[in-house]
Formats: sequence, structure tokens, C-alpha cells
Amino acid sequence: MNDELLIGLVSISDRASSGVYEDKGIPALKDWFAAALTSPWRMESRLIADEQPLIERTLIELCDNLGCHLVLTTGGTGPARRDVTPEATLAVAHKVMPGFGEQMRRVSLHFVPTAILSRQVGAIRQHARGQSLILNLPGQPKSIKETLEGVKDAQGNSLVPGIFAAVPYCLDLIGGPYIETDEKLVKAFRPKAALRPPAS
Repeated sequence: MNDELLIGLVSISDRASSGVYEDKGIPALKDWFAAALTSPWRMESRLIADEQPLIERTLIELCDNLGCHLVLTTGGTGPARRDVTPEATLAVAHKVMPGFGEQMRRVSLHFVPTAILSRQVGAIRQHARGQSLILNLPGQPKSIKETLEGVKDAQGNSLVPGIFAAVPYCLDLIGGPYIETDEKLVKAFRPKAALRPPAS
């Protein structure tokens, strides 16, 4: 079994994909994973427009063709007419994981009241290579970091867990690689029976 985590990153923005401004979502995610993961990983990234058929094709490509264990989207989750990322995600999903969207909004509400306008979802897609976890993240780098890491007090203690604490165990359950994190940034939570001894 390949122990390398393959992450698909999809930034969804009409203006960034057409070159009107520089995409900030993918660089922010790449930097975050470089700091947070201590086990092997690599990424595939895509910058696309807010078009539901295109988003669906991109998610299917990353999951089915490339075998990404984890696919993260940024952008396109609000109430505006062009915001169709959740619809595209649900259209290609086999299982919905509502806890991810609920926790993202819970985290974001600590910072902005407009978090209730977010329609982010989490879902699992099944394919010939196995299963992939797809998560819709916010579009802004600051919000991406907050969503993944959660809310902490001035001493760095967790007040509200970020969503990434649950991702490693979710990947265990769907047949993905065993991934480990830098606990100073985000501690992966697993039941005791699911823990492995540290790699020597």
C-alpha cells in the first residue's frame, strides 16, 4: 500500500481562473499542509471557473483518475448565483458527511456573523481506486487556516476544534494512508485502538 497522501486542491473562481487576479487559495493550502503534515504527501492542483459541470468533471478526475485520497475545494460556497461548489460536490458524492460543514460554520461564527451564509459540505466519493474525501473550504486564506485549525485561546489551547483534527481518522476508515500531523498546529484525533506507534 502506498503511504503517500495524495491531495487534490481545487480553487474555484471566475476571476482568478481568467487572470483578473491572482489565486490565493491554493498557495495558502500548500503552505498549510507543508507546515501541518509530518508524513509523506503530494498535491495536484486545479484553478477553474464557477461552472458546475466543470467542477464535477474536475472532482471526478482527481478522485477517479488520479486517485486523490483527499480533495479540498476553495470558493463558490456562498449564496450568490454563481456559487455552485456544494451542488457540484453533492452531485458526485456517494455519502454526505454533514459534520464537516457544521463544524466549519461553528468555527467561522467565532470570527464573522456572515458564516451562516456558508453552504460548505463534506462528502465521500467511491470509485474503482477506492474512496475519496471531498471537503469544501472557504475562499480566503485566513478563513481556510481558521477552518482547518479551529479556534484557540491566547495560550494556544483549543476552544473549538478545526475540521482537520478528524480528517486523518476519516481517511483511515475509508482506506486511505495513515497520516500524521505536527501537533503544535493541529492534533490528529484517533481512538486509542486506531493509533499506530510512531515511525522510527
